Amino acid sequence: MRTVLVTGPGGAGRTTLAAATALAGARRGERVLLLTARGGAAGRVLGTRLGRPGDGPVPVVPGLHARCVDAGDHFRREALAFQERAGAALDLLGAAPLDEDELTELPGAEAFALLHELRAAHEAAGGPDGPQTVVVDMPPAADTVALLALPEQARRYLRRLLPPERQAARALRPVLAQLAGVQMPTQKLYEAAERWEHELAAVQRIIDDPGTTVRIVTEPGPAAVADLREVRSGLALYGHRTDAVVANRLLPTGSADPFLAALSGQQQSALKALREEFPEAPVVEVPHLGRDPEGTEDLAELLRGTVGEPAAPGGADDPWTVEDRLASDGILVWRVPLPGAERDGLGLLRRGDEVVVTAGRYRRIRTLPSALRRCSVSGAGLRDGALHIRFTPDPDLWPRGN
Repeated sequence: MRTVLVTGPGGAGRTTLAAATALAGARRGERVLLLTARGGAAGRVLGTRLGRPGDGPVPVVPGLHARCVDAGDHFRREALAFQERAGAALDLLGAAPLDEDELTELPGAEAFALLHELRAAHEAAGGPDGPQTVVVDMPPAADTVALLALPEQARRYLRRLLPPERQAARALRPVLAQLAGVQMPTQKLYEAAERWEHELAAVQRIIDDPGTTVRIVTEPGPAAVADLREVRSGLALYGHRTDAVVANRLLPTGSADPFLAALSGQQQSALKALREEFPEAPVVEVPHLGRDPEGTEDLAELLRGTVGEPAAPGGADDPWTVEDRLASDGILVWRVPLPGAERDGLGLLRRGDEVVVTAGRYRRIRTLPSALRRCSVSGAGLRDGALHIRFTPDPDLWPRGN
């Protein structure tokens, strides 16, 4: 199962390139599903109407289906379901239930709807007609990094606020409920937490799967590299793999028109900078058609002359690796890949058995591997696009040899 998450700065053409990526997969003979929250824009690009909210995937060409994710519909269904499960608690509080007609999605609802549809698509992949590749038209790049971090962060919050080990006492709740004559609110709360944990864990497995990659779409220009540098380090902080950087709307070179020649020269300079900034991923060139692409024929024309479908990069499932330098230097080094990170924007804090790493606007909390828990942090440094955290064994905790 392959999942391609297409993102980029706003206005760079990520919806168009997501549709083109999905079409390319279908033309290779794969069964492809395109997920997008921008049904109108994606429909214009594909030359078809994606249907009303709640409709199933719409066939576009042989092998390609597209589905519009409706955040409002998903929010209403989830809110009503939670209201029903928490009915006893709400009755205790004297709360008046909300009607479906008065529910309007809150900010952030689109993120949860996209993650829900991504999970549903992977569940459907087990069937004979299920997709082999899922292409997701993601939000702008900075929001995408935060969205992909959401399952891990939300699961951590749940474990801290509703620790699973404290659920051992829930066997007493039916007895307490009978004595009180009502359903105990805590029982419903823990049941909801278990359900959320199950769903978030399923989405996180998809995001962390080696077959899931991020594809960044940008329009090359003076600000392109600066706009993507922090995004690149944010994606790396959470272990997401970038399989390609797509340079969109490239003008032809060698124009006799001084205006077009200057713009083209600016784009070529930006292309060079992008290749230097992203040495681990190919930079794919997509030409400007001179018009807004509409229909599969225009999408096919965008694909002509490109370097082809980039392969998903290999590598370890967890890019955070521990280097054993005990024999030579008496330390262990935890290597955190952070390409594009700047020293001024880095932060490092140890909290018990966890470390908090900050790169610009992004922050990740990781539990220390067992060996590092018996060590103290003795230093850190940014070198060759990675944060090297040095750990020195604690004599009181480290096993002594014979």
